[in-house]
Amino acid sequence: MARQDAVKCVRFFLYALNVLFWLMSACILGVAAWIRDSLNAVLTLTAHTRLEEAAVLTFAPVVHPVLVVVCCFLLMVAMLGVCGTLRCDLMMLSWYFGSLLVILCVELASALWTYEQPPVQRSDMISLKLRMSNFGLRQHQWLTHTWNTFQTEFECCGVIYFTDWLEMTEREWPPDSCCSNQYPGCARHAHQHDLSDLHQEGCGPKLLSFIRSSPPLQLLRFLGVTLGVAQILAMALTLMLLWTLHYGRKRPKEQQSSPAPPGGSIIALAHGPPTEHH
Repeated sequence: MARQDAVKCVRFFLYALNVLFWLMSACILGVAAWIRDSLNAVLTLTAHTRLEEAAVLTFAPVVHPVLVVVCCFLLMVAMLGVCGTLRCDLMMLSWYFGSLLVILCVELASALWTYEQPPVQRSDMISLKLRMSNFGLRQHQWLTHTWNTFQTEFECCGVIYFTDWLEMTEREWPPDSCCSNQYPGCARHAHQHDLSDLHQEGCGPKLLSFIRSSPPLQLLRFLGVTLGVAQILAMALTLMLLWTLHYGRKRPKEQQSSPAPPGGSIIALAHGPPTEHH
């Protein structure tokens, strides 16, 4: 009776962990999709610089197609675990354990890759100024759109300060994406009347902070660590369930295969040797 209760408890925890796998895999895929747009803007602005190399080194593992494949594969593995636990099937549970082990190894490799600090210094931000001269040109509309998107999303202006636009381009005032309250001509009005309406912080420090420790990256790391711990726990519970099911099926077979002592021999031994009658 105690063994049956233990099996029920293990199966319940495995059900809960597999549901957790579904939820966390969906969260990881959502965060990876969320971070991809910002990363594309960063890679566009930092093209052919050391900042681009640092961004690729930091974010490639978390937005790589391998991560998407692993999360999708984990969704199917979780379904396999639920079915194996429900049916108490040794083969399905064995495949479930092996699949979790492979996924865990891939996640560990990805975690070690993302935790490597990129060799970036603050002086590398100055190289971004060289790309400001192409802002507004017809053949560089994609760069113009990226600058406007990045300045709006991160609430920054220029590389170090908004005067970078006046220094590196022929503009008399920054783009309208530098305004805290955007409307057509807002940057011109702010530059002539009230500079406080412009974002006061440059995009260089914001970009450097994004590469080193952005909130989405920290969230992905937290989800990865939590998912890894849950997988280790699921693997331990799966081994316990496999051993219990294997032992429970093996024991009745051993009892059936062991022959019982013949009843006649026991009776004869109880009455002693036969006596002769003359």
